[in-house]
Amino acid sequence: MPTMKEIRDIARQLGIRSARMEKTELIRAIQRAEGNFDCFGTAAEEECSQEECLWREDCFRDSVAEEIRIGGEP
Repeated sequence: MPTMKEIRDIARQLGIRSARMEKTELIRAIQRAEGNFDCFGTAAEEECSQEECLWREDCFRDSVAEEIRIGGEP
């Protein structure tokens, strides 16, 4: 998974101003700029149709962490 610096570099290359953006918001902005679904962190039960997504593994981790944070089952 890319570091935040690498994520910001990707955003900059796409013309996205990344100042003050949190990781999830920034990745979703990148996904939109690339013409993809802006779905980072929303995968339910590690199910996702975006097989080639750069963010896939980190997305699953963030989705599970969010489920735990709000009191759901991972």
